[in-house]
Amino acid sequence: MTVTAITAERTPARRLPSLAWALGACHLVARGGSFVQPMLVLYLTQEHRMTPAAAGAVVAAVGIGDFGSQLLGGWLGNRIGRRRTMLLGFLGTAIALAALGSAGAAPGIWAAAAGYGVAAGLFRPAGSAAVADLPPEQRVRAYSLLYWAANLGYAVAATVSGVLASRGYGLLFWLNAVAMLAAALIVVAAVPETRSTAQRSSRRLLPALSADRLMITMTLIHVGCFTLLMQAFATLPLLMTGRQFSSATYGAVLALNGFAIIVLQPLAVAALANRDRGTVLATAMLLVGLGGGLAAMAQSISGYAIAVLLLSLGQIGLAVQFGATFAALAPPDLRSGYLGVASSAWSLGAVLGPMIGTALLEESGRMELGAVAFAAGVLLFVAQQAVAGRLRARQADQSTEKGTQR
Repeated sequence: MTVTAITAERTPARRLPSLAWALGACHLVARGGSFVQPMLVLYLTQEHRMTPAAAGAVVAAVGIGDFGSQLLGGWLGNRIGRRRTMLLGFLGTAIALAALGSAGAAPGIWAAAAGYGVAAGLFRPAGSAAVADLPPEQRVRAYSLLYWAANLGYAVAATVSGVLASRGYGLLFWLNAVAMLAAALIVVAAVPETRSTAQRSSRRLLPALSADRLMITMTLIHVGCFTLLMQAFATLPLLMTGRQFSSATYGAVLALNGFAIIVLQPLAVAALANRDRGTVLATAMLLVGLGGGLAAMAQSISGYAIAVLLLSLGQIGLAVQFGATFAALAPPDLRSGYLGVASSAWSLGAVLGPMIGTALLEESGRMELGAVAFAAGVLLFVAQQAVAGRLRARQADQSTEKGTQR
């Protein structure tokens, strides 16, 4: 019996085990200490005198590395364990930050940025797999805690990084590296290995995935959803400044996103944890489409604020059920790999969304962008509802198998 199984037997379903709190602390420390990423473009353009296009290429390298890290982290979590993968990620991120902060030439900066993206993303699939190893009735609340902690940490980093940057960009890199080492210490002290001997398999991930049509369909739907979400946030500053609103006004409106997630997500967990997963996800996707469409067509501060709140509600709905849904889809011996693929949907959306959204805005205009966002939200809602029955059937089959095994 694993440490997780022992803990779960002593933990009521509505109480979170210590593993979830430890992983939440890792998210809070790691994201709260991520001072470099919010200031990366300014660092490159001011310290290294890079052009905006060159700085954008470096940021893209981070994104490409992050996409690859989701697949790599999932594979490593199955092969060497969740705990070792987390430690590798945090320690590797600290090294990559030191390399990025000391790199002088453009090729070295680009390589260090890609390495930073790879290392920084390893924790997500490994941590998600560790939560997936918990009993199903605890997963929704545990995943929601991780997402909430990550957003609280991001709010801290976004607020503090600007103050720190005024005292020198070098300080950002070293403090960020220290935060990664602190997160690694939390793993050492409080995160047990959750992968049991029974979960160790010689099966390969790719053949299993290629035969799992429901997993492929769900991943593609979520790539579309995250692309829609990220294009909305990427085009929002352009839309608002195009209406002659100041950057300060944009910042104030955007702050509603973090505030709404921090305040409303705990309430949403209580309200949505036991709801049908497919319906919750479909409704969340529809809200993302409505928010993105309204953002493109809004003309007032109140219109933009409502759009951001709709986007935030969509994010909250996705966060409540995303991890638990994909954890239920995954075979026990391939959980980490499956969740790595699921996380890569977010990373791919973060790459595609800004590209598609800004190109559509430039070529066709705000009204067409809004219409596409609305239509995409409706299509995603229909697609997710179409597979909701198959999700319920898969969950019922797994529950039956577990009951038989007991």
